[in-house]
Amino acid sequence: MAWNPNEFLPDGVVIDQLWDGDLPQHPRDALYTCANRLRSTLALALAPGYRQPLIRRRGGYLLAVDPSSVDLHLFRRLVSRARTGARRNDDLGAIALYDRALALRAGTPLSDLGSAWATRARATLEEESRAALQARATIRLRLGHHTEEIPALRQLAERHPLDESVAELLMLALYRSGRQGDALACFSRIRRGLIERLGDEPGNALTALHQRILHRDPELVAAQAAGGPT
Repeated sequence: MAWNPNEFLPDGVVIDQLWDGDLPQHPRDALYTCANRLRSTLALALAPGYRQPLIRRRGGYLLAVDPSSVDLHLFRRLVSRARTGARRNDDLGAIALYDRALALRAGTPLSDLGSAWATRARATLEEESRAALQARATIRLRLGHHTEEIPALRQLAERHPLDESVAELLMLALYRSGRQGDALACFSRIRRGLIERLGDEPGNALTALHQRILHRDPELVAAQAAGGPT
């Protein structure tokens, strides 16, 4: 319901999203039980005078809430504002917005649901989170914060070992931190993974960066000090 606030969802849709093919014996009764438990939980959380947001309508339910009160939609709103700020060259403002958005992540979303819908939703959220992390790291590297970004980029590369754009950022951060050997080793790892798992070589962008690092291209070294002007 929180994934689609203020949108009417028929019982059948919610049942599919909750249980997929592994339906309880009486799915509509089970759905009503879930709805009643949710209402009770919301009633405990709401301040006095607030109306119950989970509304029953003929054949389905609606969650009447401000989308910005749901972490998913607040995350998306903050990321959108951060991208706008980055386009306007407000790097520090964009980083602050990305930090606020990424701070909303906590644990595995929908971790108690095994339906196909929940699996797709988790994949969507992971992609959005990865994009935000990469965008934030790109700005931070542009500002010269190379060494500070290495731990976060390493974690991202471990979660997505075949993502060439992540590897590119990590290699650049390592090289600009004076760690040419580690940057080249990073390329070797992803190249080996791509060949073994996909039967393919790295793309042109990553290969070109590898060659520039290998030959110590002076233009790769950031011209500005950390946090300084471009």
